[in-house]
Amino acid sequence: MAWNWELRDWPEFVRDRPALAAREARFLEQAGVLIGTSRHISEEDRINLSISVMSLEAIDTSQIEGETLDRASAQSSIQRALGLKADQTSARPAESGIAEMMVNLLTTSGDPLSDAMLHRWHRTMLNGRSGLKSVGGYRQHEEPMQIISGASYAPKVHYEAPPSSAVPGHMAAFIDWFNQTAPTGAAPLLPIERSGLAHLWFECIHPYKDGNGRIGRAISEKALAQGRQRPVFTSLAGALLRHRKAYYRELELASATLNADRWLNWFADIALEAQDLSLSQVEFMLGKARLFDRLAGQLNTRQDKALLVMFAEGIDGFKGGLSAKNYMTITGAPTATATRDLADMVAKGALVREGELKSTRYFLKLS
Repeated sequence: MAWNWELRDWPEFVRDRPALAAREARFLEQAGVLIGTSRHISEEDRINLSISVMSLEAIDTSQIEGETLDRASAQSSIQRALGLKADQTSARPAESGIAEMMVNLLTTSGDPLSDAMLHRWHRTMLNGRSGLKSVGGYRQHEEPMQIISGASYAPKVHYEAPPSSAVPGHMAAFIDWFNQTAPTGAAPLLPIERSGLAHLWFECIHPYKDGNGRIGRAISEKALAQGRQRPVFTSLAGALLRHRKAYYRELELASATLNADRWLNWFADIALEAQDLSLSQVEFMLGKARLFDRLAGQLNTRQDKALLVMFAEGIDGFKGGLSAKNYMTITGAPTATATRDLADMVAKGALVREGELKSTRYFLKLS
């Protein structure tokens, strides 16, 4: 079987641009909505939103590769990487490394792509990992770079990348294309097409021994951010995680052809879903501001603390809702006080109550 990099016209990907036109237009329109809506939240909430989205993306992009990160550790690592005060939560190398990569991605989103930038991401992302060679540099091993599954005695080869000796040349062409197709480049492309092609092309080169998926998704995020001409994260990894099996299948199919239509059509839907997730995050923070403005001076310190903890859990909130027991743990309130506080928050429109007796749960009420 021939892989796409072995075909004569590599890397000239064929695509039907008019087929993406409507979704490119929707992406740019929604980007304006996203940026406009974010202007209505406070600077503090904007920073908290960036931290929340980056930590979720760090967790999701790692989860795609089967690695589970601790959310609190990821958030505190991102706060420290941004130079902000953070909880004294001990961070493993995995969390601190991906956090530094995410912050660098955000703060340099408008900068040209380079070998040095990619190597820095690779080095920080794999911070503290042992047993890996060429950390912070392209792979150099002589054996084939293959993506395989199944038993060792009968492996299934899903893809074989170019040999290590060819990687520098492939990457030089890729980086030049990426910078030339930026909004300010000599041959600009629309955001979804550029982001999707960048991800596919990079994954086909597979230039690193490990970490290619996470870096490839970071490159796609960079392309989408440059397309908006503003350093705003799209929840791309979160959307891809929701469709992980299809994601791997589409990449595998695309690796055997230079016709990128199927891949780009699939990726376009993912990019729009990701942007919708990001807009939901912004609206969530706007709902938080409205709720606290409306109830200013009406809640006691226990109630304020519980609401802040609930908002800190993000748009999905407490799994299964807030229970009276959760409230008592958060605030230190005795049973009777917790019951009164929660009933008062329902009456004032801060929470919605669902269930009865021990099954009673409380959810944020955001209009």
